[in-house]
Amino acid sequence: MLSLLQIELFKISRRPRTYIAFAAITAIVLIFQFAFKSDGQSYMNLMLQNVQDNFELDRSKAINGYFMCYIILNTLLVQVPILVALIAGDAISGEANMGTLRLIMTKPYSRTQILFVKFLASFIFTILLLIWMAILALFLSLYIFGADDMLIFRVKGDESQILQITKDDIMWRYFAAFGYATIALTVIAALGILLSVFAENSIGPIVATVCIVLFFTIVSNINVPIIDKNVKPWLFTSYLVGWKGFFYIGLDAEGQPVKGSIENWPAIRNSLYILIAHIGVFLSIAIYSFRKKDILS
Repeated sequence: MLSLLQIELFKISRRPRTYIAFAAITAIVLIFQFAFKSDGQSYMNLMLQNVQDNFELDRSKAINGYFMCYIILNTLLVQVPILVALIAGDAISGEANMGTLRLIMTKPYSRTQILFVKFLASFIFTILLLIWMAILALFLSLYIFGADDMLIFRVKGDESQILQITKDDIMWRYFAAFGYATIALTVIAALGILLSVFAENSIGPIVATVCIVLFFTIVSNINVPIIDKNVKPWLFTSYLVGWKGFFYIGLDAEGQPVKGSIENWPAIRNSLYILIAHIGVFLSIAIYSFRKKDILS
């Protein structure tokens, strides 16, 4: 199967859309960094205008590499599922469109192995995409803006909160957040491959994956009690931004931040379980359907 995986990764590397994804991330990150380097204080003044009298902070140090990475991830990780769909949605349907699917079936591999390898290749692409994002959004931002304590702006209930995390308590949170994002985006890859099994061209499953993600995301953000209770818990999009939980630091009895703590680890853990379950369900249906599929192209 290793040789089959190498072939699949080579195919992905030959597709222009692969590099479009990396180019898009690069452009967005650089735009954010340029904007904040040029006039970041205006943004910070706006965010702190309601707390300037009771929150002591050196604003010249507030915009640093850690803060920049958080702002960038907050924007990019909503868009990256589209980039993952460009690759995963093409996994099976792309072969059918080119007329090579029947040729692949003649190889000494089962259909389950073939589909699993395509899923694994999409998973590796997702990891590489996140590594590239980490290099630009985190490490390049640290190089440009330096390192210092990080502010987190958060809305909890009806009130706005500002959390301050010391710089020696941040890096592990980013590693955990990127790990969580890997699982979340793998759900998109599994969904894209599932839809790809039923199509004869690449456009259909790619567009369908993006539309499903966008629709479910909108539903996940609708604050209606009946939807909150009966619909949102079943949607994977409700858990895509769970990586933020690693930056919500726990407080002691006196309301002081506790270094190295997470406010609600059980919620993050349960979100990971649900995302992994979605991967298993999507992949299982894809394998079952692919094994039953009549290969006519």
